Amino acid sequence: MPDIVPRGASPANQIEGRAVNLIGHLQPRGEASLVRAPGRVNLIGEHTDYNSGFVLPAAIDREIWIAFEPLDEPAVELTSLDVGETRSFRFADLEPVREGATWIDYVAATAWSMREAGLQIRGFRGILDSTIPTGAGLSSSAALELASSWALADPDSERPTASRMAAIAQRGENAYVGVNCGIMDQFASAAGRVGCALFIDCRSNELMPVPMPAGLTIVVCDTGSPHRLGTSAYNERRSECELGAALIGERVPGVRTLRDVDEATFEANRARLPGVVARRCEHVVRENARVLETVAALEAGDLEAVGRLFAASHDSLRDLYEVSSPALDAMVEIAQGVPGVVAARMTGAGFGGCTVNLVRDEATEELSARVVAEYPGRTGLTPRVFVASTVDGAGPFEAVPGRESQPR
Repeated sequence: MPDIVPRGASPANQIEGRAVNLIGHLQPRGEASLVRAPGRVNLIGEHTDYNSGFVLPAAIDREIWIAFEPLDEPAVELTSLDVGETRSFRFADLEPVREGATWIDYVAATAWSMREAGLQIRGFRGILDSTIPTGAGLSSSAALELASSWALADPDSERPTASRMAAIAQRGENAYVGVNCGIMDQFASAAGRVGCALFIDCRSNELMPVPMPAGLTIVVCDTGSPHRLGTSAYNERRSECELGAALIGERVPGVRTLRDVDEATFEANRARLPGVVARRCEHVVRENARVLETVAALEAGDLEAVGRLFAASHDSLRDLYEVSSPALDAMVEIAQGVPGVVAARMTGAGFGGCTVNLVRDEATEELSARVVAEYPGRTGLTPRVFVASTVDGAGPFEAVPGRESQPR
């Protein structure tokens, strides 16, 4: 039976309970602290961030939590409740791993990158817990990096802006772990806003909150097939985009990335590109345009246009960027057949993971029921359906007995 998770799965009493449970596992010698960082779902703008393009993610209420106490030595010791293991590293031993990275290497990458950026860091001993499904493409790695950045931070030093901290975390993932991701995931986790998606310009790192229309719910459908766009395939697509931009730039002055290429310029230079490179570039160029059109449609309340744009994005990711999968396609097709589902598409890097759906409030139960009835028979997989709420970005969490707990 699929796992249907309603919105509000973490009300205040459950959040307080998680905080108390984490501190109980930690058994601190002194005062403990709590930090949290959300995962994200990307509404539209897939594989555009590392091409300096536009994206429209939203931070959601699936989060990573760390309860910790400072150490008097330059080291980190962290226990993951999900994995059931304790791992550690010393600051003096930080060296990029690039291959075979484990979960602790994302924490180490953040420490390395913060130190490289000139930030003061401190050691800590902590307990890690997560409500982000593993392998679902909801940016658990970025959430881990941002939560770690708060635990590592020197409390007497000024905190960088959200965009700056996102860039530092991104550099750690690029240079330390060896995944050439863009900045979207870290930015969304760092700067999330309740009630809003985030329109991000990945060249300037400028951000504009985009209020979600009233009466719409974000529903995330996990295909039950972990996303498998590995490091090599991801980096290969990035290289194809860079080659396309370079070839177009030989003829068109000022083209540095595909962000500089509009649809007319792409069509005029399509013949210069190898076939597979042309397909990758066409997706990115048209996807950038779709992000801008989606922002305008959301602001105007034109939900029919939003639906068309989501469908075009999914088709492009399937046919041009070639990162969809039969499971993702089936989930989108089921959602598109449900009255009240305004828009549906795959989200994340691809080859498994999740779809994102914008659904009228009264239709969320019907979407869940249709997924239960149809999806397992079509794919042989067991899905999970998350009714998601938008949340604020990463930061400390205050849990004081007898008082209301809230992000600070």
